[in-house]
Amino acid sequence: MKLWEKGIPTDEQIEHFTVGNDRELDLVLAKYDALGSIAHAKMLGQIGLLTDSETVSLVLALEEIIKDVENGKFEIEDSFEDVHSKIEYLLTVKLGDAGKKIHTARSRNDQVLVDVNLYLKDVVKELKEQVKSLFDLLMESAEKHQNVLLPGYTHLQIAMPSSFGMWFSAYAETLIDDITMLNAALKIVDQNPLGSAAGYGSSFPINRTFTTQELGFETLKFNSVAAQMSRGKSEKMVAFAMSSVAATLSKFAMDVCLYMSQNFAFITLPSHLTTGSSIMPHKKNPDVFELIRGKCNKIQALPYEITLITNNLPSGYHRDLQLLKEGLFPAIQNLKACLDIAIFAIKDIKVKDNILADPKYNYLFTVDTLNEMVVAGMPFRDAYKAVAEQLENGTFKSPKETKHTHEGSINNLCLDAIKNKMNDSY
Repeated sequence: MKLWEKGIPTDEQIEHFTVGNDRELDLVLAKYDALGSIAHAKMLGQIGLLTDSETVSLVLALEEIIKDVENGKFEIEDSFEDVHSKIEYLLTVKLGDAGKKIHTARSRNDQVLVDVNLYLKDVVKELKEQVKSLFDLLMESAEKHQNVLLPGYTHLQIAMPSSFGMWFSAYAETLIDDITMLNAALKIVDQNPLGSAAGYGSSFPINRTFTTQELGFETLKFNSVAAQMSRGKSEKMVAFAMSSVAATLSKFAMDVCLYMSQNFAFITLPSHLTTGSSIMPHKKNPDVFELIRGKCNKIQALPYEITLITNNLPSGYHRDLQLLKEGLFPAIQNLKACLDIAIFAIKDIKVKDNILADPKYNYLFTVDTLNEMVVAGMPFRDAYKAVAEQLENGTFKSPKETKHTHEGSINNLCLDAIKNKMNDSY
């Protein structure tokens, strides 16, 4: 069954190519398609295009479909083109003419726009919750290990002293930026496109304000053409926000892999979080964090994939837009999985004490030493040269301690301020 069926058969090869894997992907949208149809049916009843009894019957039937979706009983068989045609078929079989009326005053174009926006709203809210959980875990780890010193690096060369408190809270504060990106994406998808029909509105006296309120959208996408043009832009903005989260996760995962290496040996992972080698019995590999890194790097390509699909499309609907789901929907599931496994694994990271006892880290304190000379009255450039000479002739003595006081420094991490910033952003 196709919503555009006219009784003229379509070549089987053409049908297979144009439908693609839409049936599988559309299962994600089934609940949202039913929710959008409930609001639409109520609006049609309000303006007199459905009788009261037809409206009630449609709403009850759609609520049953939602229950089937939630219970895993909803399917889209090969005989249907997409979720929209399957749901309309079910309504028509059950309710007859009332089911045939559900598509009045809307197009499949604004129908899928509503479905995707409702779905992405839920996705962004779920991602925000996961990011906040990861933030809380990182902050807890920062507080626990704030006084355990760690070498800091620039150019992968030993640079200045850091700490596990600084390391964990650095990623925590970075997640606040990711929350800001998710909030921006939420603002974009929280607009109701229903009623824009095929992109140019409807001659029926529909009430778009009613469906906006009924579906819980913050506002209406007023211009019908603008509503249609939001297809692709909404997906891209969510993809950029996901990419921001993925970048943070990927960098953290790389740090874990590096710090776990025997050449660094700053942290260890318990055996239940590592995998082995088929020939090397000593191996304990951080596969979990390597896969987080790989999956999140792949997610960071998504905004550009969407850009290339949608770039320079003129206004109006184009079938190219169907392809957006192929990249976006699996990426959403991958990012959720990466966040879940990161939260599961990070709590068991074991940090190593007394890392800086190794003499090779003595040079971490050269900047602290020359700064003390400056405080005592020596010009900075002279102090810099004096310490450089000590390093050259082997007379430099490392203080092996830090006395940093400014906001965000190693001895003043401002953890409470970071928590307040997250609360304000969330």
